[in-house]
Amino acid sequence: MMQLNTPLFLPDAAATANLARALAPHLRAGDTVLLEGQIGAGKTHFARALIQGFVAEDVPSPTFTLVQTYDAPGFEIWHADLYRLTHPDEAVELGLTEAFESALCLVEWPERLGADRPKQALTLRFTVLDHGRSVTALADDPAWKARLKEVPDV
Repeated sequence: MMQLNTPLFLPDAAATANLARALAPHLRAGDTVLLEGQIGAGKTHFARALIQGFVAEDVPSPTFTLVQTYDAPGFEIWHADLYRLTHPDEAVELGLTEAFESALCLVEWPERLGADRPKQALTLRFTVLDHGRSVTALADDPAWKARLKEVPDV
């Protein structure tokens, strides 16, 4: 089971994808997952696998488009890569703050949101290790603790 504030070791890309697929059924419209970590830490790989848990289509990186949207059963998924933003107002211009209320949002480089970072979000902090990576789940909202207990081990 996934726990808040406890690093989870992911030995390879397959383990990262397995975690994403395990978490996907526990997410819903109005949830925001903030993906933190350096370049190459597995954020986009995780997001792609999670999205493919909802939709059977190609999931390109939003590095150049900034946002990709997908129609999942019953709600929309927004995948945003904010790496190229220079000011938090640019995220507002993308419509991201409105999407936080009604869509499942996956946001890479969330520090670019500034004060618009959602308070109820789940943050997944990816860290590159010598042999694999780790991910730590962080959240201010205590409801995430109970929800993450439902996520099976990968």
